[in-house]
Amino acid sequence: ILGDKLMVNRKKRLQKGIDSIEKQIGLHEEKLRRAEKEDNIDLAEYYKKELAAKKRDKEEKQRLLKKGG
Repeated sequence: ILGDKLMVNRKKRLQKGIDSIEKQIGLHEEKLRRAEKEDNIDLAEYYKKELAAKKRDKEEKQRLLKKGG
């Protein structure tokens, strides 16, 4: 019984993490658009790298969630 409760909590925590990363991705995409519009190449490159990392993090959390938490 305790194991089931821990799995439910882990799944909830993973889902909250995924939701949080999705919000961060949205913010970074907006910042990337702004940096590109202002021709700030260095900043745009930074946001591209950050977006790639956040998308990898999200995929990993989704993989763990599908695996069963």
